[in-house]
Amino acid sequence: MDLDSIVASDTFIITIRLILAALLGGLVGVEREYHQHPAGFRTHLLVSLGSCLIMLLAFFGFQSYMSENPEVVNFDPSRLAAYVVSGIGFLGAGTILVQGYTVRGLTTAASIWVVAGIGLTVGAGMYTAAFITTIIVILSLFLLGKINFNFLARGKKSYIYIIAKAEKSRLNDIIRELEDVHIEVKGVRTEKQKVYNEKLTIEYRLFVNNINEELFAEISDRLQKYDFIYQIYMEGNSN
Repeated sequence: MDLDSIVASDTFIITIRLILAALLGGLVGVEREYHQHPAGFRTHLLVSLGSCLIMLLAFFGFQSYMSENPEVVNFDPSRLAAYVVSGIGFLGAGTILVQGYTVRGLTTAASIWVVAGIGLTVGAGMYTAAFITTIIVILSLFLLGKINFNFLARGKKSYIYIIAKAEKSRLNDIIRELEDVHIEVKGVRTEKQKVYNEKLTIEYRLFVNNINEELFAEISDRLQKYDFIYQIYMEGNSN
């Protein structure tokens, strides 16, 4: 068998596409691994590889059966791809973590979904689209992750920090007190494992609309009645 026939054979095409899908998916996974996210190099590599395999199955797996029954079989290769796109959601959902009012892992879930698309694209032989998508994904994860978009809200943001007992804290009560004085909580971040007076604490960082010092004083008075709160302070612009 000469070189041209080998290159043109289905086995060679399948092998190249599987290797390329694993490579491109792994490149995206390297960035997730570097930033210590739950789904890293191996997960992204396997998702891309598996998606490519299913796409190849759609193209090459039923050729002999279709050739034997040309008048009976009506086969659409895109149906298997559609099942991959809809089915990959369970894996992405597994990377999403909800910590109190904070949601983490959405970017990793999105990257897994895109990697599945990259694998399908490679399996279909659309190499240029797969390469361009991989480059865009890697650049967006590396570069956009370093940009702080909070500058868009400059002049209108304040952060209220509350340090409370980890075992007795009640975030719902805190938010209700803020809403009673017409302060809308835009976002909440929590951080545990802090030590205050030799006790385990939790720190709440509440992103709120710009408030003045008088309103913050009222908030402090309201929150001081809770025995699980140690400390309250504010950062950001004030009127």
